Amino acid sequence: MSLLPVEDALERLLTLAEQAPIRELQVLPLAAADGRVLATELVAGLDLPPWPNSAMDGYALCLSDYSGEALPVSQRIFAGHAPQALQPGSCARIFTGAPLPPGADTVEMQENCEVLADGRVRFLEPLRAGQNVRAQGQETRRGELVLNAGTRLGPVELGLAASLGCAQLPVRRKPRVAVLSTGDELLEPGLPLGPGQIYNSNRRVLCTWLQRLGCEVVDAGIMPDDLEQTRLALGALDEVDLILSTGGVSVGEADFLGQVLREEGDLALWKLAIKPGKPLTCGHYRGVPVLGLPGNPASTLVTFGLLARPYLLRRLGVAEVEPLAFTLPAGFTWDKPGSRREYLRARVEHGRAVLYTNQSSGVLRSVAWADGLVEVMEGSTYGEGDALRFIPLSELLG
Repeated sequence: MSLLPVEDALERLLTLAEQAPIRELQVLPLAAADGRVLATELVAGLDLPPWPNSAMDGYALCLSDYSGEALPVSQRIFAGHAPQALQPGSCARIFTGAPLPPGADTVEMQENCEVLADGRVRFLEPLRAGQNVRAQGQETRRGELVLNAGTRLGPVELGLAASLGCAQLPVRRKPRVAVLSTGDELLEPGLPLGPGQIYNSNRRVLCTWLQRLGCEVVDAGIMPDDLEQTRLALGALDEVDLILSTGGVSVGEADFLGQVLREEGDLALWKLAIKPGKPLTCGHYRGVPVLGLPGNPASTLVTFGLLARPYLLRRLGVAEVEPLAFTLPAGFTWDKPGSRREYLRARVEHGRAVLYTNQSSGVLRSVAWADGLVEVMEGSTYGEGDALRFIPLSELLG
């Protein structure tokens, strides 16, 4: 079987995601909506700002009524107070954020004004109509679309909703994701290691990552290398939106997850042209989507970040699911072209991408050291200074 290119695998996964959207919604107060996905469009119910206001501490006047003379101060206007109409031939002392008095159209900052002994104000610089005035609706007009459905809500989006007077928002319910690990060699941290055993790091990585993505995590523990136990474990997870496993998806004698999916479920894709992470599996078991990630820690991270994360976000209705990336010059040479797309752990030093010394798929420490992933294209070599694509880990982990 030929290996599936990364772009084709992502396209298939996103198609599967769109066929199984999470439609149920709940209405949450803003304080509880961080990291959730907006279920409906947010449309402005008012102009923002609702009235013209001053961008400076200074003096408000009507420029067409001004002929260069010093003006008396007819009122003082603080933020949060309603002004009176501006008296002709006068100015108003005004403070940042305060509503402009009817009849005024210009604000001069106090630094460019001189207060005379009799209390009148002289303007020291040429004035321009509308200067230092925030116009009504300059940010948003009533009825304007502000946030699309499918927007991931963060501090800025929640602040924008608050500025429009929204106390709560409709969001997609959290996906329920069951996380299980496979392998007799795995042991929970805190227990003494036996012969041939290692501590299970993948499940901690994935459970924490899924929670950051706004998922409800069902920790299904460690599944032994046993065909019948694999069937029983999968069969017990029928009230989840996704089963996410690590390990047991290759073609070894103890890789029972892939065997169960081939015998009792269906496989949508298997074996990718990616390194690390070739033995990724996607299918269904009794109607429940299953994503089987490779068991090596770096492989787990790469395949979850580049494939599973976009899949989950698309099921929640997020349109832009691929991480932002940018071009950097290589701070290394790469003279061994491969047949698979490679994602190397790297970080930025002096404006160049440099590699961690050990790129083994079993080295999680390489990711803790790195800022991101460098994409090495199939069949390509790179020299110092050559342009390559860099994906920040902050884009993947958020």
